[in-house]
Amino acid sequence: MARTRIAEEPDPLWETVLSLQQLREKSREPVLDGWRRRRCERGARALSMLSPLMPSRGYFPDFLTPAEGSGGLECGIDAVLATPRRQLRRELTLLADHNPLPSETGRLAEGETGALHRLGRALREYHASVLEPGWPDIASRIEGDRRHRTETQCRLGTEEMLRTFAPLLRWQSPVLCADYPVDRDVHLGGRGLLLVPSFFCRRTPVALLDETLWPVLVYPARPLGPDTSAAPGTRLAPLLGHTRAAVLEALETPRTTSELARCAGVSVSSASEHATVLRRAGLIASTRQRHHVRHTLTQLGNHLLTGVVVGRTPPPSVHRPSRAAASPRGCGGGGPHGSEHVS
Repeated sequence: MARTRIAEEPDPLWETVLSLQQLREKSREPVLDGWRRRRCERGARALSMLSPLMPSRGYFPDFLTPAEGSGGLECGIDAVLATPRRQLRRELTLLADHNPLPSETGRLAEGETGALHRLGRALREYHASVLEPGWPDIASRIEGDRRHRTETQCRLGTEEMLRTFAPLLRWQSPVLCADYPVDRDVHLGGRGLLLVPSFFCRRTPVALLDETLWPVLVYPARPLGPDTSAAPGTRLAPLLGHTRAAVLEALETPRTTSELARCAGVSVSSASEHATVLRRAGLIASTRQRHHVRHTLTQLGNHLLTGVVVGRTPPPSVHRPSRAAASPRGCGGGGPHGSEHVS
């Protein structure tokens, strides 16, 4: 549990793969429709090499999304180009079992230097022409999701953070269940889990196929907007009153009474009075530290503020998924979904 964490930065290679899949989706989605129209000629050239490696459904090679991608585009590309030839051949052979591949992919599978350099150039061109123009919006959405999860983890612990993913992910200790295109069990074996928020991931999470790699689960980042935690005070004002809702919202970060007063825009005596009412309702806890009183949200207060339902998520219909050691993976897609159990 202590090794479960949220990725600190957007991963440009995961966004490359998942955005390319979304580029070929036919379903309309306002957030993505404008982005699809902004493809430029340079991006189209990169697509000719990348598209066969990143089909819109099912399996795509793990070497395209190395862990080093969390360090930035160039770190990720360097890791892709340094993939051992044995891994290239194994994963591209598996890809060929499900998709027809051009001759260039055969050269890539043999680790030819020229083919690898062309792949690196295509990844840079795609990012520069297709992703970079909208990268501030991509990064903003991912950062908003990351901040929400990590603040919950810091205040209330990892189990409560995992419950914020409901209904996409369902935490039933010691198992995390995810809707997934295939039935699959992933055993962490004490390694922990890296959760990666993604702008372009849609509907279902996606994971690496090779279970010898560090476990990663990529999931759709929460959308920014008035229905999320960006404006909890607006939702709670009719229930608590505008001032008390502002006081509760200010305690997303633990504060002393004087800090709370400044943040909520009220006097110290008023902040103390509102804190007393919220404490008696079980929404906050207060502790004295020398000459100051420090206020923090309780679990109940956090649930009220974020909109997460109190208590454990009810378990889904009972079934035992089959283990698929070499199942294809995907983010989105039609047809019935299975489950992914992470334990």
